[in-house]
Amino acid sequence: MEMEPHKKRYCFAGYEAPELRKIADKIAAAGYYVVVPDFFNGDPLDPDNVEKLLPVWLSLHEPAKAYEEAKLVIDALKSKGITAIGAAGFCYGAKVVVELAKSSDLIQAGVLLHPSFVTLDDVKEVKAPLAILGAEMDQYTPPELVKQFEEILSSNSEVESFVKIFPGVAHGWTVRYDLDDEMAVKSAEEAQQDTLDWIMKFVK
Repeated sequence: MEMEPHKKRYCFAGYEAPELRKIADKIAAAGYYVVVPDFFNGDPLDPDNVEKLLPVWLSLHEPAKAYEEAKLVIDALKSKGITAIGAAGFCYGAKVVVELAKSSDLIQAGVLLHPSFVTLDDVKEVKAPLAILGAEMDQYTPPELVKQFEEILSSNSEVESFVKIFPGVAHGWTVRYDLDDEMAVKSAEEAQQDTLDWIMKFVK
């Protein structure tokens, strides 16, 4: 189902997004050391002018660069004696996580939430356990593409996977939602719990 332009949802808000911080706190409360990198270097995308600014903004904040920065974060964690690492990526961040998941040496589990820029070829190269949480109404990664991801992962007996499409929600629903909307809160919290459950299964 294609959304009207004025109803499209974006989530290039960066690490300061309040709901993202809440998710990090929830995972930390389960006993994990949590890091939320600022891959946007204090320059999140203006949500009121996305269509016009996105191409230029992406040229300044390429996911490939964020991936290299993520590897430095992982090196820093390992220098602290941390040996098991999980990574969750929301929208833009999902591309970073899927790149990390192509090596079983970098992370032990990954979660992609309403991913952007992730391709079928990316998923074919995954080596670490991967969960994908998609939205029914997503202009970046529609359900049809999520189902293709699932088919690829299911055919790979060497990689554990979990794929779920949340009904009635749009791209960005886990980090941008109306706190007064009971169903929106419930869907976001369900995705957050799925994320934590997946990490707890593999990161010990």
